[in-house]
Amino acid sequence: MTEDDRKLFRDAIAGAKPLEQDRKVPERPRPHPRAAFRRADERAVLDEALIHQAADLGVETGDEIVFSRPGVPDEILRDLRRGRYAIEDELDLHGLVAAEARHAVRDFLADAAARQRSCVRVIHGKGRGSGPRGPVLKKSVNLWLRKHDSVIAFCSARSAHGGTGAIYVLLKR
Repeated sequence: MTEDDRKLFRDAIAGAKPLEQDRKVPERPRPHPRAAFRRADERAVLDEALIHQAADLGVETGDEIVFSRPGVPDEILRDLRRGRYAIEDELDLHGLVAAEARHAVRDFLADAAARQRSCVRVIHGKGRGSGPRGPVLKKSVNLWLRKHDSVIAFCSARSAHGGTGAIYVLLKR
């Protein structure tokens, strides 16, 4: 900085007066403590349980899947199986591994619930490429949907909409 710059600065602030300051720092409420690690551990245990239990459902490649919560009228499930609900959104899981698919399904259902969708389709594939393990994503999606609170009922789609490689999902509104 040159001497001319300093002189210009002093001339510019010559008439300035310091602001009065309140030296007291305002009190702010402290945030409530959050047990982030505990919740992360609980979520990891739940995720691990979901992975291992999916294999126990015994769903095979050509098997049809049907599920409804207690209290859901038979007519609603019958109409869902017949494809009488308008599909408002869909998620295709082809090419995803189980961990990626789990996050995709969770995010998709949360978004569908937020946008007040009542019927969606999840395409999991028939599991023909899974080898001796059987249809990994089909078994997993079956389990994940059963555990999701916003799901009322679900069933395998009609053949025109993917058959046993896709699921119609009815959500709470």
